[in-house]
Formats: sequence, structure tokens, C-alpha cells
Amino acid sequence: MTDYSDNRYFELFNKQKAHQFTLGNTNYKERIRKLKALKRAIEKTYRQDLRDAMFKDFKKPQTEVDLTEIYLVIKEIKYACSNLKSWLKKQRVDTPLTLLGTSSYITYEPKGVCLIISPWNYPVTLTFGPLVSAIAAGNTVILKPSEMTPNTSAVMREIVESIFWESEVALIEGEVDVAQDLLKLPFNHIFFTGSPAVGKIVMSAASKHLSSVTLELGGKSPTIIHESTNINAAIKNIVWGKFLNNGQTCIAPDYVMVHESIEDEFINAFKAKALAYYSENPKSSESFSRIVNKKHFDRLVASIENAKSFNATIELGGDYDENTNYIAPTLVSNVDEGAQLLQDEIFGPVLPIKTYKSTEEVINYINSKEKPLALYIYAKNRKFINTIIKNTRAGSTCVNSNALQYSNHYLPFGGSNNSGIGKAHGFFGFQEFSNARSVLKRHTAGPLYLLFPPYNTLKEKIANLAVKWF
Repeated sequence: MTDYSDNRYFELFNKQKAHQFTLGNTNYKERIRKLKALKRAIEKTYRQDLRDAMFKDFKKPQTEVDLTEIYLVIKEIKYACSNLKSWLKKQRVDTPLTLLGTSSYITYEPKGVCLIISPWNYPVTLTFGPLVSAIAAGNTVILKPSEMTPNTSAVMREIVESIFWESEVALIEGEVDVAQDLLKLPFNHIFFTGSPAVGKIVMSAASKHLSSVTLELGGKSPTIIHESTNINAAIKNIVWGKFLNNGQTCIAPDYVMVHESIEDEFINAFKAKALAYYSENPKSSESFSRIVNKKHFDRLVASIENAKSFNATIELGGDYDENTNYIAPTLVSNVDEGAQLLQDEIFGPVLPIKTYKSTEEVINYINSKEKPLALYIYAKNRKFINTIIKNTRAGSTCVNSNALQYSNHYLPFGGSNNSGIGKAHGFFGFQEFSNARSVLKRHTAGPLYLLFPPYNTLKEKIANLAVKWF
């Protein structure tokens, strides 16, 4: 066996490993009690601390903290508490005629010791959301939040330490080297949210131990605007979905494909709505957050300047301030295909426009790229909507809206291939942290005994009948 004794987190890992069966054998009432304690801490005790921390980290507006961080986790906890009893029940399944004399069921058992590595853009939601599913499934968990939002990570650590023994749930702060050391340990399951590039590193590390993984990644999520669209209704959603959290959202519209006949109408409506939401001076708006750090600020500025070098047109915004990591809400048209804005995931408040003439052109363009995490369609034409859905692939899709699929815990959330592996939220998150264990019990003798050795002509005839009829 591999010796992990020199790993600085091996002692903690061993504590959780030793405690996994005790925790795994808890009933739904005990798990709900822990979930409700987490709910109280987030909703009441530490709510203002979390608001203040995220404002310090990247000037996130309090209302956005409440709606996209606090509310989403509370909602996930409430749903799990309401349904956990039924999720943990044995799921009886049918018995085929050839297995007469037996009964079968599926039971969901915890995977064991889990690692959750979360990003900076929605630090509370993307750390505690998966944790809710892991607790509901009965696992022990080590959390590693992003080092890019240190104030929020510090508050989350306080929350965790106020509720859980470290043998149940522990949160470790630190830089990339912390995640690297944790990934060397033989976790039963790893839940990672981040970029496809880092997702590949996580998956490679997990493969050394055959750890199962959930990878919530990203990609370039297209937004398609058909000529039948109600432009004003569409713009209301798109401007909100794009500039929420300053565009630092994995399911934000990444680029827009607008039918060429309505491009000018789209641009004018977009500019008007952005001004209505964030004023003529978004820098002073209390509704507009900041880029998380200088590294990401520099990356986004470089992509804007790169687009300009290809003679793109800045329709809105384009200005920035490196002293505060501020980038204005920006809309860019006439973008060359070679520009970075159409090559890399943007993850910021910059939206490039492409025009199209035919449905086939849209489908071919989307399918020429990696499968996106989300795909958005704005149209009244049902045939167009259905054609796009049937002839493209994406982790999720919204029609005449965007980003809301994440907040529906009845829907599985996740990507496909480059945009992710596995699903989260609600029962799907519970499943992700569980092993669906099949159990078969024999009660009486059955027809199968007729086929036990030694084989003869009669048994061969019975086998042939089974193949043909059963």
C-alpha cells in the first residue's frame, strides 16, 4: 500500500476515514439536524459576516449575496430536509420471472471520505451547496475553497468549525499547494468546480486512486437571438444574466448570435437596459461588483484590447480601472473569429456579438466548439427552438431566459464532456455523493436451480426457451 504519512493532511484524512461508517450509519433525522444547524449559521448567525466578506473580496452587492449565495444554499438545505427520508428508503425493484423466489432493492450508501474543491466566483454557493448533498448522503468531507476570496473562506471556516467535528467536516484554507497535497490522498469521491484545464488535473489525480469525480466546469455558453424574439423581454434577461457577479458566472451568456436583421435593434436595446441597470457611470453603481483580482483583470483587459486590434467595435463600455479591478459592462460587435473573445471562455463583463443568416449556420458554429455548460435560445418560433435543441449538445438549456436553470433543484445541473462530468442539486446531488448499492435476497427455491450443473439435453432446451421467451 502507498505510504501517505508524509502528507500534511493524512492525519485529518485518517480521522475522517475512521469515522466514515459511524457517520454513514446515521439516520435521516441526525443528518437533517446537521443540515438545519448549517442553515441557521448561514441564514442568521453569519449572514452579515458573509455579506461583508464578499464585499471585501470583490465588492459583491449585498442583494446579490443574498440571492445568489445565501438563498441558493438555504433552498438546497430545505429541499434536502424535506426529501431525505424518502431518498434513504430502500428502492424496491421488480423481479424477473427467471429469478422467482428472490426480491431486490437499491439502497443509497455514502461513498465515504469526500473532497470538495470550490472556486471563488460564488464561494458560498459552490462550497456549501455540494456540502449539503454530501451531508445528506452521509459522507465525511474536507472542503478546500479558493484562495482568491480569503475573507469569505475565513468566515466559512468559522461556520464549519462551529457546527462539525473535524472528523465529520473540515475546511482547509490555503494556496494551490494545499489542493495539490489533498489530491494525493485516496478520497472516495472528489467534487470539483472550476475550469476545464484544472478539471483535467483533478481527474488525472483522481484516476491514481480510482476515485469517482464530479466536475462542474465551464466553456463558451452561446445565446441565440432569433428574429421572432421579443427583443425587450430578451434583453432584460440577457443584461442581467451577463453582468450578474460582474460576468464571473460559469453559466453566463458568453457570446451572442443575433440574426443579422435585428442586430441594430439588439444593440440599441442592450445599451439602454445596461444603462438602466447600472447607470451611465457603472463604476459608482452599488449594483456592480468587481473583478476578483489583478490576474483576471489583466486577462480581460487583454481580451478587449485584442478585439480592438482586430478592428472590433466597442458598442458599450470598454473602459476599465486597474486600481480597483473595475471593467465596465462591455458589448462588442464586428468581432473577428480569431479574437480571444471568441476563442476562450470570457468569465467577465464583456459580451461579443456574432450575426447569422440561417439556422444551419448557428448549429454548425456551436457544434464546431466544445459542448457548452449552458445554451440559451430566445425565440417565439417553436420549430427554431426545437431544431436548435435537437441538433446541438449542452449541459443545460434555457428558452427565453438564462441562468435560472441553476436555481431549480428539480433539475440536474452539470455539463457534458469539456463542460463537466456528473450532476448536482437536489436528488441528483445526493446521488452523486452516494453509491447505488443493489441488494438481492433469495427467499425460496426458484426455476434457476433447474439449470445448475451437471448440464444435459433437457437443461439445454430450458436454456434455449429462456433465451427465446424470457
